[in-house]
Amino acid sequence: MIHTGATRRVVITGVGMVTPIGLDVDSTWDALLGGVSGAGPITLFDASDQAVRFACEVKDFDPLQYLDRKGARRADRFLQLAIAAGSQAMEQAGFGDGLAHLPPDRTGVVVGVAVGGLPLLEAQHRKLLSKGPRFVSPLLIPMFIPDMTVGLLSIVYGARGPNYATVSACASSGHSLGLAFRSIRRGETDVMIAGGTESAITPLAVAGFASMGSMSTRNDDPEKACRPFDARRDGFVLGEGSGMLILEELEHARERGARILGEIVGFGQSADAYHMTAPAPDGVGARLAMQQAIEDAGLAVEDIGYINANGTATPVGDAAETKAIKEVLGEHARSTVVGATKSMTGHPLGAAGAIEAVISMLVCRHSVIPPTINFEEADPECDLDYAHGGPIRRPVPVALSNSFAFGGHNACLAIRRWNDDRTTVRD
Repeated sequence: MIHTGATRRVVITGVGMVTPIGLDVDSTWDALLGGVSGAGPITLFDASDQAVRFACEVKDFDPLQYLDRKGARRADRFLQLAIAAGSQAMEQAGFGDGLAHLPPDRTGVVVGVAVGGLPLLEAQHRKLLSKGPRFVSPLLIPMFIPDMTVGLLSIVYGARGPNYATVSACASSGHSLGLAFRSIRRGETDVMIAGGTESAITPLAVAGFASMGSMSTRNDDPEKACRPFDARRDGFVLGEGSGMLILEELEHARERGARILGEIVGFGQSADAYHMTAPAPDGVGARLAMQQAIEDAGLAVEDIGYINANGTATPVGDAAETKAIKEVLGEHARSTVVGATKSMTGHPLGAAGAIEAVISMLVCRHSVIPPTINFEEADPECDLDYAHGGPIRRPVPVALSNSFAFGGHNACLAIRRWNDDRTTVRD
């Protein structure tokens, strides 16, 4: 049993997203409801000699909308995406005009990044080999390291509270949001800028994932490649993007008249302790993380209306997650919708948890569940409701957002529809 002894409520007052299917929250949400795939031929580099030649790239992104030319030149793409999503979230939260209501000493930044500036690292390594050490950029290190995301955001917004990056592969931003949530709930901070970012569609990354056999190889039909829970699924589609949330202590948000979008009420984390890259087939780590999140929030399993699944479309991963969900929810699993939005966004690695937390909040807020696209053949091991037929319109009081990763890392967030009548997080 998890006991924090805290009753401070943590609400969401701003969100931002840059994804392969939209450059902000509204465009991404519309594309999700429309079942739009973000997959297509790789354009960020010449992939003609690669075994996998497609990905889910962010399209038509202009960093100059958020950074001046000097700032854009000094920021690798994963940093640019984070600044963009962070700016959107801060603007929606009402912190975009001079930050008058932002308490600097009690505002922190935690962002999940799995890889960091891999495009820059590869380019600078080529320069090292072709021209020599003197031609390597003096900005290589600060532009490459994952924690520069939180460093830059703290500089931009003057946030002097807790400041660090979480690195746990594809669970990175699930962990960042969970730790930010706990920081506010236990009274350490009042505001947290939290989320994830990633841009690692590079020759080395694509070749490495392809060599592992973890990515889909459907080069002839990229839009149909990512097929979570389908019997013919053959791996994930690499993506990129950023998701950012402004988390705030309830009374602080009320006092400044903020619009509240949703509420984070629970967080669970665990390890499979099984294998470097394969999930535990029995789903034990996933089960523990979900159980902890539900227990942390003081919920009953019947409160859960939607699960944004990790759902990467790997044969073992989807089956293990389905098994874990059934063990956690019991009979209620049959009436719970399990959606896999990676079927449209691809897998943005360290940014996945944050993007999917925003989606889970929107599901609760708007009472509509995006579809899981590309389902063609049922798998006996994956026998739940995965929203394959299109958007599902129904009230969702609470959603779980799952993030599971290489290394056996598991994170789960419980996100509740905002209801001003509640006075405590749990009984």
